[in-house]
Amino acid sequence: MLFAFTQLLLFQLAGEMIAHGLGLTVPGPVLGMALLFIFLVLRGGPGHELQTTCQNLLQHLSLLFVPAGTGVMLHLHLLADQSVPIAASLAISTFVALAVTALLMKWIAGRRSEA
Repeated sequence: MLFAFTQLLLFQLAGEMIAHGLGLTVPGPVLGMALLFIFLVLRGGPGHELQTTCQNLLQHLSLLFVPAGTGVMLHLHLLADQSVPIAASLAISTFVALAVTALLMKWIAGRRSEA
């Protein structure tokens, strides 16, 4: 389990180093996850130890949201002050996502019926 956890952290570290070294705006953990994915595809899947470790981490995933929830409670006054722009951006982004998804599905369905 320790080796698998170290492996996960090393991929996250590699992602952080690439993001900071190249000045990318993509978060380091996202790059690390992409690197891990590429590694696992080339390797043919995760080993038993990595799979077990990841399952154990996923069982306790809700604990990772505690710091974010604490931050929200700490800055609740900022959210209250900016509630209108936040609500507007949420509504607009939701509408745009739904519209793009619907148009994409319509386009894909049209291409499938032509084939």
